[in-house]
Amino acid sequence: MSENKEYVSRCDELGNIHISEEVLAGIAAAAALETDGVSSLAANLGSDIAELLGKKNLAKGVRIKTEEDKVEVELSVLIVYGHTIPQVGKAIQDGVKAAIESMTGLEVSSVNVNVGGIVFPPKDA
Repeated sequence: MSENKEYVSRCDELGNIHISEEVLAGIAAAAALETDGVSSLAANLGSDIAELLGKKNLAKGVRIKTEEDKVEVELSVLIVYGHTIPQVGKAIQDGVKAAIESMTGLEVSSVNVNVGGIVFPPKDA
């Protein structure tokens, strides 16, 4: 495969299936952005330090860690003002877990949500 990319591999009777961590990050990002109350993904604070330590920042606001067939997801999001943060956070966790598991067959062991800020809706003129 390609250098500098991490893959999760699954074996079946016809051969191997390799899923890039970038694909997992894309699935997580899309699921989070579909959640009501999420404005956008937020840049991870300390991402330069994380990269130096060998942790991947694959998509803005998403980090993926894989061990065997288990996936750990960390997301940083901006929440729309007026939404209840714990409810939105739980909805993100549920949506990301369901999306990754249904699309890849991998088990999601954790989805950690970091709320990096709030976004105020534009005032009507």
